[in-house]
Amino acid sequence: MAHAHTPDPNVYFVPASSRWPFYGSIALFTTMVGLASWFNDASWGMWTFYVGVTAMLAVLFAWFGDVIRESIGGNYNRQVDVSFRMGMVWFIFSEIMFFAAFFGALFYARQYALPWLGGEGDGKSTNALLWEGFSTGWPTNGPGDIGGQFQTISAWGLPLLNTLILLTSGITITIAHHALKAGHRRSLLVWLGATVLLGCIFLFFQAEEYIHAYKELNLTLGSGIYGSTFFMLTGFHGAHVTLGTIMLAIIWFRCLKGHFTRDEHFGFEAVAWYWHFVDVVWLGLFLFVYVL
Repeated sequence: MAHAHTPDPNVYFVPASSRWPFYGSIALFTTMVGLASWFNDASWGMWTFYVGVTAMLAVLFAWFGDVIRESIGGNYNRQVDVSFRMGMVWFIFSEIMFFAAFFGALFYARQYALPWLGGEGDGKSTNALLWEGFSTGWPTNGPGDIGGQFQTISAWGLPLLNTLILLTSGITITIAHHALKAGHRRSLLVWLGATVLLGCIFLFFQAEEYIHAYKELNLTLGSGIYGSTFFMLTGFHGAHVTLGTIMLAIIWFRCLKGHFTRDEHFGFEAVAWYWHFVDVVWLGLFLFVYVL
């Protein structure tokens, strides 16, 4: 963080009461109700979702604006910096557990549920009574051909290209970090801007992939267990890339205004940590969702 003056190292800054967590919880609740309703074909679901997202973005803009003003006002010392770092570490850990749940669902469906439904192991009675003649294989839309027949997306087209894009973005954000620590402002802005651009390109190609899947491959969120796990994993990852790209863009404007110094720039580091996390998750997605 950049400071207007050196804060007292023996004083821990305690912010005033904030209304933003309360407003944020309402916006997030509205977003999730809208999304769930949209998925279940409610006529008002889509608009409720967009209202919630808009409200959440407004809350985040105002909330982080307060934090930035506190930072450049010189309210944060080393103790506060340590608290921020611990908070970011636990936040990323919670995100790891979030994706671990979806990867776990994918693993369970492929390695246990499908073989049992097909009559393997303890699933012989299940197969005979419920789904006699069902043969397992991945990908599948499960017994009953839920959602109809579909085709999968080749790993060696847009998914491979997006993998290269994200790996490259991990390099550009690292170069930008080194430029910041070296005091090279122009290089910092160039490489950080390149990272933002790569994030936007990734999202563009993912949108193209989704359009192709829905219109030409009949691969939708309703295509059985494969469709649901595919779109939940890649969709939530895309949401994280979107959030990361927005944060990178904000950090770029802050760098343009000179908010960070060589030694005080945790805001930049936190976003860089998040972006590297997004990169690593995509590698797992590429391997377990597209390749295997």
